[in-house]
Amino acid sequence: MWLLRSLAWALLSPVLASGLSWQESSLLKSLGLSAKPSPKRPVPVPPVLWRIFQRRKELPRPHQELDSCRVEEFHVPGNIVRVFADQGRFLPEEQPQGWLCLRKLLFFNLSVLEEGERLTMAQLELRFQHNSYHSPRPGQVLELRLYPANPRGQPQPGRSPLVERSFVQLHKSLLFKLSAALKDGKMPGRNLTLVLEISASSGASGSPRSLCAGSDALEAASLLVVTLGRQCRAPRSRRSPASPPVTPSPLCKPRRLYISFSDVGWENWIIAPQGYLANYCRGDCPFPLAAELNSTNHAVLQTMVHSLDPQGTPQPCCVPVRLSPISILYYDNSDNVVLRHYEDMVVDECGCR
Repeated sequence: MWLLRSLAWALLSPVLASGLSWQESSLLKSLGLSAKPSPKRPVPVPPVLWRIFQRRKELPRPHQELDSCRVEEFHVPGNIVRVFADQGRFLPEEQPQGWLCLRKLLFFNLSVLEEGERLTMAQLELRFQHNSYHSPRPGQVLELRLYPANPRGQPQPGRSPLVERSFVQLHKSLLFKLSAALKDGKMPGRNLTLVLEISASSGASGSPRSLCAGSDALEAASLLVVTLGRQCRAPRSRRSPASPPVTPSPLCKPRRLYISFSDVGWENWIIAPQGYLANYCRGDCPFPLAAELNSTNHAVLQTMVHSLDPQGTPQPCCVPVRLSPISILYYDNSDNVVLRHYEDMVVDECGCR
């Protein structure tokens, strides 16, 4: 409800000298944003985020539950999914024997993570050119190692590799879970710095260099991070939200309200959805209260007192009593793509309170 309320204030409030109302600024801060994003070079949305977003868009269905504080695709708690692009560089080879195929510093700026977020998953993806590394002869293998490193690209002394794998052929995309590495405090300064090394087996027959395809074989590296924000609550059962009835009625019930993000000037940084059906509650809570008005015992007694003393006691208020979440896919202030699930965004039922 806080986000819906802030959106309304953002539309109605005076604008500050910075171009934002204080309500809009407060809302952006709750989204983990220091200012309204203005992507200079919008990057494509990672396919994994599209898949999660589309699945959320299709849910909830009857007989299903939607837990906005869990990412079912990865079987971990979380309501924020980010993908960070590698900002590192290739490093000079330091093995004179010539066994080293590739050496690269991987650097991920995680400073956008908010205070109070709890990391629940981190997954590194390495994407190579198709068949960049292959083993033409039996017995030839490639060794891939991933070390924790300092910002200068030097592996931390005495530390064993986070990842150590052998391959006959490297696939176009490789995934590595690094959740334990981040949870153990191995990201000083809220950044993650790693050194990636790929080398040919020293026991391989023939020239080990024949296994290597050059430093351009690594097309890209990215880090997917799932976190659990402070505002995430315990999971609750959800029913399929229905559009409010269009039949006019003076009684308390949901009324149709569609919020378009272009109306608040957010269309250039919110990727999807373009808007959503938020709804709102309005109507009377007359005496005697009918069962369909979802009233509390307190509201029933208040209407009785109101019927005896209309001037001294107000009627109960028509308020939301059941809400459902939505998902928003957007760019943050560092042009990272973020998928975030928000509780209590769509009014499904109203009641007298």
